[in-house]
Amino acid sequence: MSEKRELIEKMLKMQKDFIAQEHKGGIDPKDYFAPEDGHPLSGYRESYADLATQVVDLAHEEKGSKR
Repeated sequence: MSEKRELIEKMLKMQKDFIAQEHKGGIDPKDYFAPEDGHPLSGYRESYADLATQVVDLAHEEKGSKR
């Protein structure tokens, strides 16, 4: 599996887990934007953004384009 595909799979898993939590009991905006250490969403936004940036960079590399 390509690196880009693996990153996309991780992103999809993160999305599915987030949606499941949202359906289970909702997500408090405080927990999303400023979670306490140890909270399941701690680092979520940063990790997801990092993965998305890596996917974009790999896509540009594949096409020979610039960001």
